[in-house]
Amino acid sequence: MTMLQPSAAAGRRPGRSPARRARRSWTGWGFIGPFALVFTLVFLAPLVYSVYLSLFRTQLIGGTHFVGLDNYQAALSDGQFWDGVLRVGLFLLIQVPIMLGLALLVALAIDSGRLYGKDFFRITVFLPYAVPAVVATLMWGFMYGTRYGLVGDIDGALGVQLPDLLSPDLVLASIGNIVTWEFVGYNMLIFYAALRVVPHSLYEAAEIDGAGQLRVITAIKLPAIRGALVIATIFSIIGSFQLFNEPAILQKLAPNAITTDFTPNYYTYSLSFSGQQQNYSATVAIVMGVITMIVAYVVQLRGMRKGA
Repeated sequence: MTMLQPSAAAGRRPGRSPARRARRSWTGWGFIGPFALVFTLVFLAPLVYSVYLSLFRTQLIGGTHFVGLDNYQAALSDGQFWDGVLRVGLFLLIQVPIMLGLALLVALAIDSGRLYGKDFFRITVFLPYAVPAVVATLMWGFMYGTRYGLVGDIDGALGVQLPDLLSPDLVLASIGNIVTWEFVGYNMLIFYAALRVVPHSLYEAAEIDGAGQLRVITAIKLPAIRGALVIATIFSIIGSFQLFNEPAILQKLAPNAITTDFTPNYYTYSLSFSGQQQNYSATVAIVMGVITMIVAYVVQLRGMRKGA
């Protein structure tokens, strides 16, 4: 009996046509294309252009010419720039732990369930974050003034002489108070959201073992939100190095205390828009960005190592 052999064409699975494969290959690009375009225009292009500007120098005589890494060498030996870096470094070493500590205490208090009216309290603490930085700085700046505002009124009413909070010795602490007031609620929300996802079975087990509230916090809650603590710390460090709004606005109220090189960002702004040194300004901004990335990366590595 003769066996029918299937044809080669019948045994071969039908493949996709080249046109169909081409359409499928472009489908993914259609989804990520808008993001890639925006990312290129608002991040990559300005970054590349800043690097390009930093390699040139514009002079009144001779115009613009290529100088290579001369601008970077000048930035690394610029005393004004490093004074600003040290100032914001001192700022973050003092202000960031205080701000995150307050935010953590508030989050733990709300999460404990023993706080009366916790919803209202949570909204109240978060509300300053909704206030624009310009408005918040102007509000606090006028309260700090010795000739007007809260400090001036207290001096006149009580006949006392309160410290000038806009003096060169206290203005950095005054700015720290403003930033803390603005961002405690923001960080509190990060910590509170992390606390809400901690499994309740851990609390039940701790209660059975007779653990107190302090033990629950140190053994369960803090280890569980370590990732949130690291993220909030990194955000706060980046924000400290980017400090600009508060000193730029308070400079009009305290011109003797806040100079144009008070922070690296303010120094960069002054170089570009007041000094007409766009090339050197781009160089300082790039150097400051590298410093910020290094510090944030070291903090992230340390936090991940502790969490391992």
